[in-house]
Amino acid sequence: MYPLVKHKHTILNTSLAYCCRLIDQCFSLKSSKNVTVLHALLVKVGFNRYTFLGNRCLDLYCRSGSSAVDVLKVFDDIALRNVVSWNICLKGLLNFGHIEMACSLFDEMPERDVVSWNSMIVGHASCGHVDRALERFRRMQISGVQPSEYTYSILMSVVFATLGGRELHGSLIRRGFSTSNVVLGNSLIDMYGKLGLLDYSVGVFLGMKNKDIISWNSLIICFCKCGHGELALHWFWLMRSLGHSVDAFTFSAIINCCSDLRKLNKGEQSLALCMKLGFLCNSLVSSASIDLFSKCNRFGDSVKLFQELEHWDSAVCNSMISCYARHHFAEAALLLFVLTLREDIRPTEYTFSSLLSVIHSFPVEQGTQIHCLVIRLGFDSDAIVASSLVDMYSKFGFVNCAVEIFSRMTAKDLTCWNTLILGLTHNNMVYEALDTFKELLQSGPRPDRITFCAVLLACTYGGFVDVGLTLFSSMIDDYGIPPSNEHFACLVNLLFKAGRFDEAVELIKEIPYEPDCLVWESLLDACAIGDLNLIEGMVERLMEVMPDPSMAYQLLTRIYEMQGKWESLVRLKNTMRSLVKPVVGFSWIGMKNQIYVFDAKQLGQPGGKDVYCTMRLLTWEMEDEAVTSRSTMIDSI
Repeated sequence: MYPLVKHKHTILNTSLAYCCRLIDQCFSLKSSKNVTVLHALLVKVGFNRYTFLGNRCLDLYCRSGSSAVDVLKVFDDIALRNVVSWNICLKGLLNFGHIEMACSLFDEMPERDVVSWNSMIVGHASCGHVDRALERFRRMQISGVQPSEYTYSILMSVVFATLGGRELHGSLIRRGFSTSNVVLGNSLIDMYGKLGLLDYSVGVFLGMKNKDIISWNSLIICFCKCGHGELALHWFWLMRSLGHSVDAFTFSAIINCCSDLRKLNKGEQSLALCMKLGFLCNSLVSSASIDLFSKCNRFGDSVKLFQELEHWDSAVCNSMISCYARHHFAEAALLLFVLTLREDIRPTEYTFSSLLSVIHSFPVEQGTQIHCLVIRLGFDSDAIVASSLVDMYSKFGFVNCAVEIFSRMTAKDLTCWNTLILGLTHNNMVYEALDTFKELLQSGPRPDRITFCAVLLACTYGGFVDVGLTLFSSMIDDYGIPPSNEHFACLVNLLFKAGRFDEAVELIKEIPYEPDCLVWESLLDACAIGDLNLIEGMVERLMEVMPDPSMAYQLLTRIYEMQGKWESLVRLKNTMRSLVKPVVGFSWIGMKNQIYVFDAKQLGQPGGKDVYCTMRLLTWEMEDEAVTSRSTMIDSI
């Protein structure tokens, strides 16, 4: 960079070309201080009013992270503004997040080209305003401006409706763009993959004359997202057989696919190939490998791989926090989160989602602290984090807080609705849960099987038999959702609680597959008072399908107690002592950011004996104070 201060006396006599060279070197530094000094010199000699130099200075302010006020001042100083001046200022306002100000500037533009329209479409899409982005695209075509390939690639990345995606594809063809174009073809594959239209993705891929590594990766990821992991592995093998090169994104997708399929053997083979090709140090591959071991119940390998990494970033830390959460190591997940903050690793929405899923194991103060951090970092508007907050407060029993967070959400996906309905149901607010379901049908996305599980459970808790039967029929007939064991279990329990024993038995007989433990458990729990031989037969069936027989034994124990079969109860308890491991209950207390765990036998922390001695002394003091106060009261009487 030319020393600007040194050239203050010469810039008065210099040419425009010299100023351009100074501006070019300011671009490489991206320093707001140098930009301000250079701008002051241009103002001093009057060059700031020249269109070309003014545009360059305006672009400098936009890229250097200056404020929107500075950008508008430079823009106002340009005497003859052309379309480039307007576009740079528009892009700068959008980068600073001033979407409404950018809209006003866009309306004032005397001339708009494809860059102007693309900037507005990107601005709306980045803020999550998909409808406004599509409306800008419609107005763009009405105004006679020809969309570019970049326009279509932007829109295809934000379309989440099947009809909208097909319309974009048709418009692209009508405009004369070839789907064999690599950029457009890759965008179409990705779009149809997100929409779940796997056949369309394959059709676009096969119709492309030129394919790059992004094309193959997009198709493999599409197979994984649509739940066809075996096809993804087959296409990966085909990609390798045809001699195409692979990268870290390819291996990340394949390892994630093996994780979803729970195929540890193939995942380890892919990991060995990663090590051979030198991709293991990539954070995407490392995080996918941690997820693979975690989901395949190889927790120790996940920890070992994480500890061997030389560099941590948000991807690998998120995977490890999720691993701790999945295996119920809540305290380890929280400690790792604190460590990432100390290492200046910025958390993402997935970090908070994993952490909030286990924070209910701690006192509620820990959850509120995480919530405050979410608000401070600006993640409270994210749908994933908001859903996790709704779930956390529901588990704590603070349903009003969960409802308030849900009501403030601007974009509510199906996960948010399902989380709130389940939270209301588990807190015995069944009327509110059903009202929320009605609101979902009116203004929300299409319900899925989890939604119907939640509302059928609410009907079971509330004893709404007719409503539950109607919803069960509607799920099959109106929404085409095949009932699973969870749905049958809720309906069986609902019918039994209403005394409709014969209908429940007939329903079990109509299940098109072998009922699992949920159905038999519901049946056994509902008919606790009945024919003992029938109940014992159901317990045998339940033990056949349950990996852990403790639940079946506990149910039968309760039934023996209710029916007064004391001899059978004694024999059953003797059997349980030899077969079933006892479940030790525990409680915890938080003191000075430290969690102390008490189980049924001892204190699970160092210094437990001292704590118990202190508690015993406090108990004695309380008893002495109680005796003294009682004596004083008697004397006064």
